[in-house]
Amino acid sequence: MNAHTQQFFITGAAGALECALDLPDPDDGSPRGIALVAHPHPLYGGTMDNKVAQTLARAFVSIGYAAVRMNFRGVGGSTGLHDEGRGETDDMALLLAHMQQQLPGLPVALAGFSFGTFVQAQLQQRLIAQDTPAERLILVGAAAGKWAMPPVPEDTILIHGELDETIALTAVLDWLRPQDIVVRVVPGADHFFHRKLQHIKNAVVEAWHR
Repeated sequence: MNAHTQQFFITGAAGALECALDLPDPDDGSPRGIALVAHPHPLYGGTMDNKVAQTLARAFVSIGYAAVRMNFRGVGGSTGLHDEGRGETDDMALLLAHMQQQLPGLPVALAGFSFGTFVQAQLQQRLIAQDTPAERLILVGAAAGKWAMPPVPEDTILIHGELDETIALTAVLDWLRPQDIVVRVVPGADHFFHRKLQHIKNAVVEAWHR
């Protein structure tokens, strides 16, 4: 993402997993939280360098969080094969444990884009079952209708493009309606938020500053 991005690897069940860590400016003090960012579908070109994933990471760094991304199995320097979200959720849980060892005691946010929303929503359900939920879930282009999205906490930040051609806004509304959860719709935005990325960053910054 920038010259200060630290690349590292952790070992998951399917082998090496390539990760990238961005830290806030040391002059601003120690990180105040940890944000895990999950990228879109690996079989359709999704990587941790995806522009939406990078935008989420930048947004969290701007509010003082350590932002960490990971290439899912079979992407970039990560070994293994795509596992339909099961192994990817296991791997994200491993990354969370790794980051909590490096930066103990900090609040955790889970953020994802497209397929990454499925992974992070599943991980949040695991954490809730363990009575250790992440403080907040941020889902951009939530994968409703594509994967079996679980319920999410009522304070989840949901951002969706009005003109999303990959995941229809109507599918997201159908998923959220029984949960009575609000989604922020970005007018004119497509699935990849072309020329609309600032709305994603603004939503994160506003939520934390509020």
